[in-house]
Amino acid sequence: MIRVNELALPLDHPPEAMRPAIVDRLKLTDADLLSFSVFKRSYDARKKNSEIKFVYIVDLEVRDEASVLERFTDDQHVRPAPDTAYYPVARAPNSITERPVVIGFGPCGLFAALILAQMGFKPIVLERGKDVRRRTKDTWALWRKHELSPESNVQFGEGGAGLFSDGKLYSQIKDPKFYGRKVMHEFVRAGAPEEILFVSKPHIGTFRLTGVVAKMREEIIALGGEIRFESKVTEVTLDNGRTTGVTLENGEHIASRYVIMALGHSARDTFRMLHKQGVYVEAKPFAIGFRIEHPQSLIDTARLGKYAGHPELGAADYKLVHHAKNGRAVYSFCMCPGGTVVAATSEPGRVVTNGMSQYSRNERNANSGIVVGISPEQDFPGGPLAGVELQEQLESTAYELGGKDYCAPAQLVGDFIRSTPSNTLGEVEPSYQPGIKLGDLAPSLPAYAIDAIREALPAFGKQIRGFDRDDAILTGIETRTSSPIRIKRDNATLQSINTRGLYPAGEGAGYAGGILSAGVDGIKVAEALALAMLADAGAETGVPA
Repeated sequence: MIRVNELALPLDHPPEAMRPAIVDRLKLTDADLLSFSVFKRSYDARKKNSEIKFVYIVDLEVRDEASVLERFTDDQHVRPAPDTAYYPVARAPNSITERPVVIGFGPCGLFAALILAQMGFKPIVLERGKDVRRRTKDTWALWRKHELSPESNVQFGEGGAGLFSDGKLYSQIKDPKFYGRKVMHEFVRAGAPEEILFVSKPHIGTFRLTGVVAKMREEIIALGGEIRFESKVTEVTLDNGRTTGVTLENGEHIASRYVIMALGHSARDTFRMLHKQGVYVEAKPFAIGFRIEHPQSLIDTARLGKYAGHPELGAADYKLVHHAKNGRAVYSFCMCPGGTVVAATSEPGRVVTNGMSQYSRNERNANSGIVVGISPEQDFPGGPLAGVELQEQLESTAYELGGKDYCAPAQLVGDFIRSTPSNTLGEVEPSYQPGIKLGDLAPSLPAYAIDAIREALPAFGKQIRGFDRDDAILTGIETRTSSPIRIKRDNATLQSINTRGLYPAGEGAGYAGGILSAGVDGIKVAEALALAMLADAGAETGVPA
């Protein structure tokens, strides 16, 4: 296979234009091109009023590949295509009867369990929340009726926090083994649109993702795995620094020397349990801030110029960063084009926001987090769980400011910049459910964060015209941008540095940030666990060399 980069075609090109473009680019005859497939499609909209083109990366088969590559030796955009296929590292022999346990069924736990099942290890998955159907019903109860279910909500349940989000499937992680392609292929096999394999910023959206996750669960079960919902782990049992199993809230004990901790970033009670039991946990940086909403049309015009609203481009996004005078970095986070701001608390008496989009991204507003990076050294000294405690404190304050009924405190951008409480909405209608309470957001975050965001918003307005418009809406607060802790693991074995057999993984453990990176981490940890099980049993991998 040959890979061709930077193949540009007009935005409105017909599908049949691809083949002659490849033939012309490589100076082939039509008969020489045996087959081709699109690996990636992107576009560059930095110059809004110039012509926007699609830019492709294409993999292809040709006659006499060696000759073609020789002719393009000096062309960095024509190279041998890498092998992106996934190859299992092991197969479980019949002699191994012990079953690994996966705690958590978000993206990380989902892929850890799937890979283990595909290798024949028959994992037992323990998820504290409910399946997607019942979980969705519970989540809507908070949004529509102000009724919170602490174990079944935006954070907990099948699919994890990524289920109620934009469904973004891109990441900046290093991925030399192309595990990300495995994640994408499994999603497509389970019903996701095939375009996620090649568009530059793929996403699925909540409603489509629910069906995909349910289909993948069915495959795990068909391969001998077991999925147990409403099964909260309250203890990891240990013997001389070695994991021996887990105990559930109902008192049941499940024996296993191989446990994957695929926690979400909101499993605070589990963080405390692990720390109390002596598992090494450390505080890590995260970010705090607000959700901001604008009309999606404003973002489209600012980013795409005359191409705003073009059906091939869809709703535009943005990525912004500002370094404030007080030394703080302010940046956009989890931008959701054509989406909504959602209630994302998992604990009574607290308010926290997140963003969500459907596959269509056709809601009237664009939203993103506008957040400030914070660190344990500078902002929350006091031990491994100090960041957790800060989040809880801020979310409790937001609950008070919102009226103590899960409504969120909010303020117009112009009023926020001028330090004036808001009492009337402008043209921008907030999307947050169960509702907002206008006022002053200054008491909701530390002063350094408020000062930095006030400085950043006009700076962002210079990059995106209208970003700091007076009636754009800020909704508070965003605190669960990433896990406030890291369950530190050994770089080689991926086990906890002081607890053998315990494999911290995914976003809650501090090793991922988003659906794709969490899924990739789940694959890595599943492979490490499988190889450890075989080594401990003195068995061969079962995979041909």
